Amino acid sequence: MIPKNIDEVTSDWLSEVLSVPVAGQSRTQIGQGVGLLGDIYRVVLDLGATPPPTAPQSVVVKLPSSIPENRQQAVALGMFEAEVRFYNEVATRAKQGLPDIFHAAVAPGGEDFVIVMQDLTHLQMVNQSDGMTALQAEAAVKALASLHARWWGEADSDDYEWIPTMIGPRIEFIDDYLTQVFPNFVANFEHELPPGGLEIYQAFVGNYQKINQQIAARSPWTIAHQDARVENMLFGADGSEQVVVIDWQGLGRGPGVYDLGYTLGGSMEPEIRRANEANLLRAYHQRLVDEGIRDYSPEQLQEDYAHTHLMGGLATSILTGGAMDLSNERGRQLISTMIRRHVIAAIDHDGATRLAQLS
Repeated sequence: MIPKNIDEVTSDWLSEVLSVPVAGQSRTQIGQGVGLLGDIYRVVLDLGATPPPTAPQSVVVKLPSSIPENRQQAVALGMFEAEVRFYNEVATRAKQGLPDIFHAAVAPGGEDFVIVMQDLTHLQMVNQSDGMTALQAEAAVKALASLHARWWGEADSDDYEWIPTMIGPRIEFIDDYLTQVFPNFVANFEHELPPGGLEIYQAFVGNYQKINQQIAARSPWTIAHQDARVENMLFGADGSEQVVVIDWQGLGRGPGVYDLGYTLGGSMEPEIRRANEANLLRAYHQRLVDEGIRDYSPEQLQEDYAHTHLMGGLATSILTGGAMDLSNERGRQLISTMIRRHVIAAIDHDGATRLAQLS
């Protein structure tokens, strides 16, 4: 049975999926306005007087968003099914950087799903509006590089054929959808765009697949997260390199540098990104080398990174700003911050010229 909401996550159901007797529970919703496509709860378990020594004291339960517009978009893009399959079929091959999963299931059609995972709320969560520090960004790019290295050059394996590519039908669908919701995006956020920002978005709309095709044709492929913003990462203590990457609903096959541009472009204030960008690219590349990757030069990384600021950040800005429910003030502020940062990153990396060259 897959719970349709948190009320159906009963103690009996938890006992079954965790294989431990759960006598009771208390739960708190976490991440409101952060998990735009999912509702997330921390559940503290009552395991009785003598709990099994290996049993978790608490878990995190993830369910579909209770906001109809957000839920429908995720179902249309197959995102719930993708995350469940990632955890069940792919994540076990990673050495580190991912949460432990106790149970993950999705209903046929992908409308209902549930994930019961390790409670990592003791780790630090960085507010997207605040953005990462330089040290947090360095830990993040190293973690992403290690994950990318694990599947580097393996993205065409039959085992991963079900994962959408960055140039496949899902991107074609998104490309068309961006055009449909762009007027709403402009109405909602045009007044918040920096000078030159609207022109970047206008040139981008209708060209998302073409932009992706350019980089996909020249760069090595891996499995990418594709929504690697800071609120989908959990950090260890200050100075630690521990980073756990969560929320794999939007994963895809293609160049891993997509995640690098998305992370730095949307999760750092522009002046901090500019001051540390070169060092962060070196850290990402060095970690790839340390993991055994030898077919990707620093020069190609630099060029690809500049190109990525015309990809996921702009697309996600339009999707969230033009199609999702904006009644949650926390969620609206999050979207506004991402829009501003991503378009500034595109401008910084000569996005207007790059977009003009597409035609």
